[in-house]
Amino acid sequence: MEQLNEQIERLKEKLNRLRSLDPKFEIFGSEKHQYQLNDPKSEGEILEFERTHSVKLPAEYRAFLKSVGNGGAGPYYGLEPLENGLYDDLDYKNPDSLMDISQAFPHTEPWNVDFENLSEEEYQEAEDAYFENKWSRGMLRISNFGCGVSMNLIVNGKEYGNIWVDDRCNDMGIYPDSYFGQKSRTTFLDWYELWLDRSLNEKT
Repeated sequence: MEQLNEQIERLKEKLNRLRSLDPKFEIFGSEKHQYQLNDPKSEGEILEFERTHSVKLPAEYRAFLKSVGNGGAGPYYGLEPLENGLYDDLDYKNPDSLMDISQAFPHTEPWNVDFENLSEEEYQEAEDAYFENKWSRGMLRISNFGCGVSMNLIVNGKEYGNIWVDDRCNDMGIYPDSYFGQKSRTTFLDWYELWLDRSLNEKT
């Protein structure tokens, strides 16, 4: 817990430094969040969310929600508030199309479907199946990358606590995040710090 708290304090300091170095919001996505954070969640609010959706959020993410903020400044177009993490599509936020985070995430390796050499009818059938929510259960949407791509925290299953990308809109499937150059699985706070470090390097 002490190490976790130390990392969170380090993230706060780096975010403050980045905010001061980028007053014109030149870092990708910063014009949207402007380095501002939403108010933190209380322990009671987090527990209520967990009870309602039959899930236990990863400790790093819980700590961030409680002591840093419930969405706002973060990678790409910023962090989504916890309550937005259930939407299947972060661009449209349809309340009739929600993620099922109570079930185990089905993947442990990058997953995709080969759409080549299919007839029009086969393609349509395969595409419909491709976007079924069963392939994304157990993941919580935490950031909108744009172009239909989302960054996700796995909250159920063997990949618990790791960041995965849902890039089905571009026929690229679902896979572990490596956009910041990392070669192994990345947990929430490390992912957030990688964004801060890369952004700070860009501004110094």
